[in-house]
Amino acid sequence: MTSLITTVREQDEAARFLAWPGDFDLDRGDHVEEVHLASGAALEGFAGDGAGGTFFFCGEGGEERPVLYADSEGRAALIALGLPELLQLLLVAPWWRDCQAFTAEESHKLAAEYLEDIPDLVTRRNRAAAALGLVLPTEGDVLARLQEVALGMGKDFVLVFTPEGAPYDPLFES
Repeated sequence: MTSLITTVREQDEAARFLAWPGDFDLDRGDHVEEVHLASGAALEGFAGDGAGGTFFFCGEGGEERPVLYADSEGRAALIALGLPELLQLLLVAPWWRDCQAFTAEESHKLAAEYLEDIPDLVTRRNRAAAALGLVLPTEGDVLARLQEVALGMGKDFVLVFTPEGAPYDPLFES
């Protein structure tokens, strides 16, 4: 069975959409700071964004592991339970970082801004999802799931700046 990461690398159109507007690059998995999880669980950077943020797999296993995102400003949050869920988030709401209230209304406003610059966004997104074999949830569902993971389960995934022993700030406020 081919991994989803391999599939992303092999599907140029999907990889391009994930790179922009998804701001997700599999070639940027190194975090600029030394960090660890407070729980002591394994942490593996596997992708990054253009602003210096990093996507990490947490714990042992494969692509089904929880995914934590840390930005370059010292904030972090658990954002998905597994790579398929992360890619659904990036495909449906690539503006997810700015959805602090997790509402469809907030997301629609952000989507309108993206659609001004990328009028074929929905078509490109749907082709990327098909190439990856992903069924896309609704915008409301993906944001509700982000809220559930980040503010609920995410409390057990605290990222720590190792040299100072200081936890990162939450990416989202409850």
